[in-house]
Amino acid sequence: MTRTFARFVWTLTALGLAAAIALAAPRGVDGARQAAAPPTASSAGSAPGTAVAAAPVIIEVDAAHPDGEYRPAWNFFGADEPNYVYSPNGKKLLRELAALSPTPVHVRLHNLLTSGDGSASLKWGSTNVYSEDAAGNPIYDWTITDRIFDAMHDAGVEPLVEVGFMPEALSTNPEPYRHTFPNTGVGGIFTGWAYPPKDYAKWAALVTAWATHLRDRYGADALRGWLWEVWNEPDIGYWHGTPDEYDRLYDVTSAAIRSALPDAKIGGPDSTGPGGERASGFLKQFLDHCAHGTNSATGGTGAPLDFISFHPKGAPKMVDGHVEMGIRNQLAAMDRGMKIVAGSPEYHNTPIILGESDPEGCGACSVATNPTETYRNGPLYGVYVAEAEARTYELARKDGVNLEGSVTWALEFENQPYFAGYRDLATNGVDKAVLNVFRMLGMLKGAWLPVTSSDGLHVEDILANSVTGTPDVNAIATRADKGTDREVDVLVWNYHDDDVKAPAASMQLHIDGLAQTQRVRVEQFRMDEIHSNAYRAWLDMGSPATPTPEQQATLERAGALATMGNPQKMLVKSGKLTLPFTLPRQGVELVRITWR
Repeated sequence: MTRTFARFVWTLTALGLAAAIALAAPRGVDGARQAAAPPTASSAGSAPGTAVAAAPVIIEVDAAHPDGEYRPAWNFFGADEPNYVYSPNGKKLLRELAALSPTPVHVRLHNLLTSGDGSASLKWGSTNVYSEDAAGNPIYDWTITDRIFDAMHDAGVEPLVEVGFMPEALSTNPEPYRHTFPNTGVGGIFTGWAYPPKDYAKWAALVTAWATHLRDRYGADALRGWLWEVWNEPDIGYWHGTPDEYDRLYDVTSAAIRSALPDAKIGGPDSTGPGGERASGFLKQFLDHCAHGTNSATGGTGAPLDFISFHPKGAPKMVDGHVEMGIRNQLAAMDRGMKIVAGSPEYHNTPIILGESDPEGCGACSVATNPTETYRNGPLYGVYVAEAEARTYELARKDGVNLEGSVTWALEFENQPYFAGYRDLATNGVDKAVLNVFRMLGMLKGAWLPVTSSDGLHVEDILANSVTGTPDVNAIATRADKGTDREVDVLVWNYHDDDVKAPAASMQLHIDGLAQTQRVRVEQFRMDEIHSNAYRAWLDMGSPATPTPEQQATLERAGALATMGNPQKMLVKSGKLTLPFTLPRQGVELVRITWR
């Protein structure tokens, strides 16, 4: 059964369920398969020797009826290891992220207050901001955190400041303090940094001093775009305290931030995906505390809450020797959390930031420990992101909530082998295929357009069955008008959970609502197995462990966003443009049409 975003949204609107939010979602409508001419001989796109499905997929875009502002939510990224961001590769990646879109990119980092000498390892980082002298007096040292924030500031990205973790001198249970992951496994990382403070007054003084230092270093105006949050995943081992103790930490921390930055936007709890009762219960009790509880810092009622955050994750696995993604799990956790927020009388309009929204949970795990992580090197990760981001907008509209951000928990790892299978955006300075999907997402702008796909799945079908039957061949589109310049951008994807060979989709893209008769400029950008995929180039050169300078340059070029030939001048007839092409399975294409 095929579905579309638009008719679904219109039905919700008629029921009065979507009126509460300002966010517009991607549009699509139900559409039966329509007859259409086959692609012309000039159609570009499938890999050599790839079979093409006989019946074409019809995608129609209504460019004449923009429907709601497009507000990016994909433009958030993060990582456990803060010390990597000021390495040369880290700085390069930050600059690339800043260049994705005119809308600022936000970066969220763990371990900003963790004790240590600044050395990094998997799932670890440190800044040594706090220690004490022999008499127990605080010693503040901002040297390492300045390197981290200078790197973000200089690149032009805005921090989503995660206040954590506990300095060794303040921890109620400091030993052992530094973990030895991956030797211990993920369950062994929750050492002394994960405990409550032994002195909340000293903790508050540290947070106040830190916020004051950042304000003085970068200026109050620069900090107005920053976001602040308290801790990470306090419903599991990241917090060795009770929910009530976390609420106290939140009260004290938010009061300390506001003492230095009265207008700071503060949120939480950044709990895990609320699909299970434990995580759902934690999120609900936190919202109740912020609305009605006694504030531990002020003695008043409630606590400031400018955004609500939680972490939906997927569940990939190996099936018959291939990776099968589990996008249903991620979307179901997202849907559950959004419904909890929508059901809150006090916070149903409060912005939501999905603090880590990913195909699974362990970014620092690799192919060496888990063969499912092979999906991260090539196009499957990229097309998964396209599918998940589009459905995130749709779920927000369906559930009647205000989506502000969706954090991809991936940056880059230093001193690791090329394409080791970590969940990252680049490897040793080489951009991975997934980063090119974010480049395409960054090209969307203006207002949403209604879209129909004859082979598109309904989000409810995915929530029930994931994408394990027919593939989801679907699209979202936007239109921007600036002076006499006009632009329509259409993002198309061909996704399936199972990473197996399959025929490419024969596409007919129809864009209606243009000027009656005129020529337009058409550009096509592509990520698939052979385009925008440095992993394929690395394999083709023999998987060198240490590429030569010439090979490194080749890999970096292969990691850039590929165009499908040169821009074309095409004729619009009766206000309609038809573009045939083929799109391989696990492929994403951005079609840009511009005119005056």
